[in-house]
Amino acid sequence: MSDGYEAARERMVRTVAPRVDDDRVLAALEAVPRHAFVPPDRRDDAYADRPLPIGDGQTISAPHMVAIMADHLDVGPGDRVLEIGTGCGYHAAVTAELVGAECVYSVEFGEGLAERARRLLAETGYGDVSVRVGDGREGWDEHAPYEAAYATCATASLPDPVVEQIRPGGTVLAPIGRGRQTLVSASKREDGTLERDEHGGVRFVQMRG
Repeated sequence: MSDGYEAARERMVRTVAPRVDDDRVLAALEAVPRHAFVPPDRRDDAYADRPLPIGDGQTISAPHMVAIMADHLDVGPGDRVLEIGTGCGYHAAVTAELVGAECVYSVEFGEGLAERARRLLAETGYGDVSVRVGDGREGWDEHAPYEAAYATCATASLPDPVVEQIRPGGTVLAPIGRGRQTLVSASKREDGTLERDEHGGVRFVQMRG
């Protein structure tokens, strides 16, 4: 069924494609109606490759950043994924396209944002994504272990509880830093230590809590 944004969404996917190795990520971006997750007065810009304000001092990340993070996470159907910072729900929906909505668990600090994200996810067919209100630094132990976790907000360091909730061999991905930030991925070894890789400078809102 047409939503009137197909051409804009296809242009967005072509724009971000050179930054992504996994075609499944591009298919996920093409499947998710980004315009449904932005405020109505921002919908004309929904498929521009830039972040947009979503209220409560938060933003929806630029499409290329969502794509890059999904690419680095390297998850597939049935992988259980923890998201820190639900925001409007868009990034969770893209992850749901990769693993299945029932495998995505997201923690949002702002109660109003969490309620709106639940509604938008349900309206767009991703209602099986689980969203709870809480401090993202604590993760969501009830559904651990996860194959992967990622943060959509910057933190000074990878939170220990989140790292503990990842299975050995799993990946944690987050923007690290206060002023200058670096996108860091960390693979968890069998002994619980982390092997880290850096993926360049980024700019995200700070994690709250």
